[in-house]
Formats: sequence, structure tokens, C-alpha cells
Amino acid sequence: MRCPFCGNEDTQVKDSRPADDGASIRRRRSCPACGNRFTTFERVQLRELVVIKSDGRRVPFDRDKLARSVRIALRKRPFDDERIERIVNGIQRRLEVEADSEVTSRRIGDVVLDTLRDVDQVAYVRFASVYQNFREAKDFQALLGKIDGA
Repeated sequence: MRCPFCGNEDTQVKDSRPADDGASIRRRRSCPACGNRFTTFERVQLRELVVIKSDGRRVPFDRDKLARSVRIALRKRPFDDERIERIVNGIQRRLEVEADSEVTSRRIGDVVLDTLRDVDQVAYVRFASVYQNFREAKDFQALLGKIDGA
């Protein structure tokens, strides 16, 4: 693993432990060249996903982008980092299991919406307002009407 501080390719693992309920391994590393320490995470990846964007472009799946979107939706909600990681892991796993190797950006958004609907209604509304490109207050009212009717 390359040191993020100095670029040295020879770093040492100082400590390893399970993280995210055993879904990943957290490793504390040290760089002998600069002396800095940093943390890495190893996760199981069932397959390499390619995202088909709405304009037809194909790009590699970016887990960090997914995590950022979920974190924004859950900002200032009662969710700690570990729980958010479990949510993101669940979304990623669901996509890997149900898709071949390609998944549409629309499908990713739908899976995130389904997950957030079950996890936190405020986060669900926040994500939906961006994902579905709400323009007016009536868009929020229509979504809230669906939640109340469900």
C-alpha cells in the first residue's frame, strides 16, 4: 500500500481488526520513510460494476460517490459513521448481487431511494428531491402524500 503522505510503496501494517460488522477489515499502517500513520479498509467486492449513465457513457462504479450521497442525505440525522457504512455496504452488495456487471445510474438511484425510505424518511425526502429534480413545493407535497399513503 502506497503512503498517502510521501508516496513510499513500502508501508507496514501495525494493527488489523474487523470493521462494519465483519464486512471489512480496518488496517492501521505506518510508513517507515516518513513516519506517518494512516488507516485503510479492505472490503469484499463481488464484481466490478460499470455504471451506464443517462447519456450512454459507461464509467466505473464509484463507491465513494455513493457514500457521499448517502452521507449528505443523512446529514444531521441520528446516524453514526458505522451505521452509514453498513447502509452503503448494503446498497453496494445489493447492486453487485442483482446486476451482471453493468448497472444504470437510474437503478442505483432507485436502490438508494428504496433503502432510505426504510431507514429514515427525512433522508428519503432529501435524496428524492435531488434525484428526482424537484422544482416546486408541490413536488415535495406529492412525495409526502405517497409516504403518508404508504
